[in-house]
Amino acid sequence: MLKKLTLIVGGVLLAGAAHAQDILNKGSNNVRKSVANEDNADQFPNSAFREVKTDRKPGPVMDATTLREGLKSHDRALYIKAGWIRDPYITLGPDDYYYLTGTQPREGDPREAENPYNIGLGDESIVGHQVRAWRSKDLIEWENLGPIFTVDDTLKARNGQKIAKRLIWAPEVHWMGDRWALVHCPRTHSSLVLSAGKDLKGPWTHPMNGGMKPRHDPSLFTDDDGTVCLLWGNTYVAPLSRDLSRYTAEPVRIDPSGSRPGPDGKPIRRIGHEGATMMKIGGKYVHLGTAWSTDQGRKGSYNLYYCVADKITGPYGPRKFAGRFLGHGTPFKDREGRWWCTAFFNANIPPVPLKGIQNRDLGENAQTINEQGVTIVPLDVRMLDNGEIHIRAKDPHYASPGLDEAQKEF
Repeated sequence: MLKKLTLIVGGVLLAGAAHAQDILNKGSNNVRKSVANEDNADQFPNSAFREVKTDRKPGPVMDATTLREGLKSHDRALYIKAGWIRDPYITLGPDDYYYLTGTQPREGDPREAENPYNIGLGDESIVGHQVRAWRSKDLIEWENLGPIFTVDDTLKARNGQKIAKRLIWAPEVHWMGDRWALVHCPRTHSSLVLSAGKDLKGPWTHPMNGGMKPRHDPSLFTDDDGTVCLLWGNTYVAPLSRDLSRYTAEPVRIDPSGSRPGPDGKPIRRIGHEGATMMKIGGKYVHLGTAWSTDQGRKGSYNLYYCVADKITGPYGPRKFAGRFLGHGTPFKDREGRWWCTAFFNANIPPVPLKGIQNRDLGENAQTINEQGVTIVPLDVRMLDNGEIHIRAKDPHYASPGLDEAQKEF
């Protein structure tokens, strides 16, 4: 029999001191990893950024009727929004609008149309210096909110320091009960900022005032008691103070139990290399992370994995597969309580055909079935009779690991 589950996202601004102290007291018992190949898992050689030039143009998004039917049936992937984007993040705000952001070019950059399959990496990247946002009542029609944050809003820029690469990567927006929090990278000028009120816009304040430190792919998680934790990399977690101005405990590294053989024969413990997030489902902590199927930089499919624990600091259970082509996607619940995950184009070549994808080995290069833009994929989220958490994409094109999957058992 299936049990109804609850997702904890957003929450209130105030953090629970008792829970933070529990992390401080007990987190040190968790295994902390500082091995170079684990902490630097997000760093790839330049040879991985092999964009294949093409004249192909993205197809149109699905029509409104098809999208409405798919949103209701919750059984297939839906291509909901066009436009160059990576790391799409969707959340349902306090005003009953869905808010969307992600890694994007500068608004109005002509290269978005000229080179829609730009991989966003290397010297030819079209990633811009802005956080752009949209909102929608139905996940079909989207209102452009324009740039809501730029590199000039970072603490480093405000302090007059030079930023060599004026880029914004992987922004997320979190409703904190009375205002919005926004986090982003790259680590050279990563931020945690707060809005002045309920509107998703500046002016922005920096509650940590430099204390955040450089963080790759930062994300926020709010627990049942109001404790706010920051996650980054793959993966560290640390609780924040009530006003989000400082850490209240040392960071704890969290990894799945067990290991898998790496391409060089050495065991890998980490869940992935980037895009880590945290959810709470049925009273358990679900740690999600992103990795290439081959465990090699930009080879294979960009996938989503997870592991589960009774405490946020662990110990966590084994690494499990959530979905193919869902790497750095956002699991979210729609207004009706149905689970989805965002997906996007992340490959060195244009999207490959759907036919036979389940039995195709994609390990030669970075490949995907996702069109450029935002796709949402339905998720099957269940608590099994034995108490285990089960998360898996429902669309068959995303539901199974490919032949290029390095981890052979889940």
